[in-house]
Amino acid sequence: MKKKVIAIIGPTAVGKTKMSIELAKALDGEIISGDSMQIYRGMDIGTAKVTEEEMQGIPHYLIDIKDPLEEFSVAEFQGRAANLIDEISGKGKTPIIAGGTGLYIQSILYNYNFSVAESNPEYRLFLEKRIETEGIDGVYNELRMIDPESCDRIHPNNVRRVIRALEVYHETGLTMTEYLQEQEYEAPYDHQIIGLTMERSLLYERINKRVDMMVNQGLIKEVKALYETGIKDCQSIQAIGYKELYDYFNGKVSKEEAIELLKRNSRRYAKRQLTWFRNKMDVEWFDMSGAVFDANLFEQKIQEILKLVAGKLQLKAK
Repeated sequence: MKKKVIAIIGPTAVGKTKMSIELAKALDGEIISGDSMQIYRGMDIGTAKVTEEEMQGIPHYLIDIKDPLEEFSVAEFQGRAANLIDEISGKGKTPIIAGGTGLYIQSILYNYNFSVAESNPEYRLFLEKRIETEGIDGVYNELRMIDPESCDRIHPNNVRRVIRALEVYHETGLTMTEYLQEQEYEAPYDHQIIGLTMERSLLYERINKRVDMMVNQGLIKEVKALYETGIKDCQSIQAIGYKELYDYFNGKVSKEEAIELLKRNSRRYAKRQLTWFRNKMDVEWFDMSGAVFDANLFEQKIQEILKLVAGKLQLKAK
């Protein structure tokens, strides 16, 4: 019998953290973070990392597992998440994956194989020599033209992953994202994906207010501490909320401009997230627009989701 897994997805600031905790309380669940940046220690405010108080005693995993200088890949997430699903299920509890990083969620629910495409040693050597003589910029820009989605995930200093993404395209004619989606797969889990959405103008308003709240909570101080430690040119600092303030510290923009860029980039990211989830995943959507203002309506949404999950996955709420 397949293990049962729930995924809570949606754009930034839509309320995934709160909903996942309420579902975990009702379904005796434990939560696996599906966020590519909450893995980093010391990056708390800018990633809207769940606090111990917000957790309400619900165990959370894949948070604070890496230092900012360390890399983290989709394949590593997939392996760690699969082990955690086994562990949580083995305790008789319900694994709940909550996050907004689409490829992470897909990788575990659809069991993507990241090593199938054959390697081409000659082509890899060609790219390595280009990088050695020309620098990374030309090769990275080539990847951006071919596969902008991969560039959103891969820092230019991660030469190995840049080369691998170009190698997959060279060998298959598909971007890494397309290549993974072309794979034949059998879903390893009996899963249900719950999507939270919101009227667009309300979502953007919440994003803007969240950024202001982050600034008031000490975001600039948090990012400056990383900057003064000398952490730069790595995957973690490409996160929205960090790269904009690095530009401020480097004198490229004013503080006010950095904050406005952070708001704009967060709104654009939310739009990309929604597009990804709607086009590439089988999701049951719930509109949270009114629930953000009305506790009774929020409770109603919880009950609607619980009813759906209980029917689809044969789970019993407490």
